[in-house]
Amino acid sequence: MYGYDYRREPRRVIFMIDNKSFYASVEAVERHLNPLQALLVVMSEAENTNGGLVLAASPRAKQLFGISNVMRRRELPQDPRLLIVPPRMNLYIKYNLAINRIFQHFAAPEDIHPYSIDESLIDMNDSWKLFGNSPREVARKIQLQIRHELGLYVTVGIGDNPLLAKWSMDLDGKHAHSLIGEWHYEDIPDKLWPIKDLASLWSIGPRTEKKLHTLGIQQMYDLAHYNPYKLKQQLGVIGSQLFAFAWGIDRAIIRETYYPHNKSYGNSQVLPRDYSQRGEIEIVLREIAEQVGARLRAHHVAARVVSLHIGFAWSARTAGQRGGFGHSMKIEATNDNYFLTTTVLKLFTDRWQGEAVRNIAISCSDLVDDRVVQLNIFDANNKLLKQRQLDRTVDAIRQRYGFRSIVKLSSLMTGATAIQRTGLVGGHNGGNAYD
Repeated sequence: MYGYDYRREPRRVIFMIDNKSFYASVEAVERHLNPLQALLVVMSEAENTNGGLVLAASPRAKQLFGISNVMRRRELPQDPRLLIVPPRMNLYIKYNLAINRIFQHFAAPEDIHPYSIDESLIDMNDSWKLFGNSPREVARKIQLQIRHELGLYVTVGIGDNPLLAKWSMDLDGKHAHSLIGEWHYEDIPDKLWPIKDLASLWSIGPRTEKKLHTLGIQQMYDLAHYNPYKLKQQLGVIGSQLFAFAWGIDRAIIRETYYPHNKSYGNSQVLPRDYSQRGEIEIVLREIAEQVGARLRAHHVAARVVSLHIGFAWSARTAGQRGGFGHSMKIEATNDNYFLTTTVLKLFTDRWQGEAVRNIAISCSDLVDDRVVQLNIFDANNKLLKQRQLDRTVDAIRQRYGFRSIVKLSSLMTGATAIQRTGLVGGHNGGNAYD
């Protein structure tokens, strides 16, 4: 029989903490409303989403009206009690920072990992005994302090490792009156193995669920008792990982920071409408390429690979055409705007066949230190060095006075988006954190 001996597995006290309906809860608190009782929806801007999408809904709005994320405005109930508000990303970041400062009262900074804007992992193994007689008691104290200082409710999952903390939060904590769940290795047969809705579990998803079904795996018990060697043969490395997860195994240590070997920088954008004119598309390509260039220069790196991904409008896809294209090109290491935009435009020109464009993504990888410059003996006028100095001068001005302090004339033309997107955070309205 295949499996794991839990006596050999490390046990730590890990908290996974989720801010319940975070965006909606923050907006409720700002309006002196109870986050659990308010009927409130945070709706994205209409320009990029054909009428706006639901980014977050309060628990009561979900329960009463069946509202879910990414529903469109036209799908919302026409009820005067429902409060619809725009996002204020800067405000949510402000609250997130305040929450993580509270976490630092209970654990060292290196033991705290912000998993997302509304979730954090905390390794409480070395500190929980300072604050209570049990991990559950300490979790309750964290909940009460956040509620007292910020007015927000949080769900806490407690586990022997990060995976168990995450699953205990998702599967138990969010449904418990106390908003606290707790899983240990010994709970796996009773709490995890009976689950048949595989896609509901973190790390699996609908596509992986379908692949598992083709192997005859209908529930987590089947996955835990499948031949792991055959599983790896069928699914690759992810198969081995899923087998370990089915036994609740996760040996990650939060304070051991992971540094990716192939870091990259990029920007992507959903266009406010379908772009069919070549000139308009190229304006946006230039703007995004220069944004990526500025990020490279800010981190003092240069890229040797430029990648472009273009997503077509739904009209093209429904007509049976390709959904888009993506391609990369190796170049001499650079972070200069001219060379980056030239490369991006070539990648686009070589593969675009007149389709309407709705998504653009540009990334730069295979990074090297930019402090070493490869000079060209044919560049008698030092154009390369002059271009580098110009780009850095523009960066410095924008860093001090804002992006709009110096813009290209093309950014004022029809189709340009750079100025419009100034102040957006994560693609949404940043708002004023101090409104």
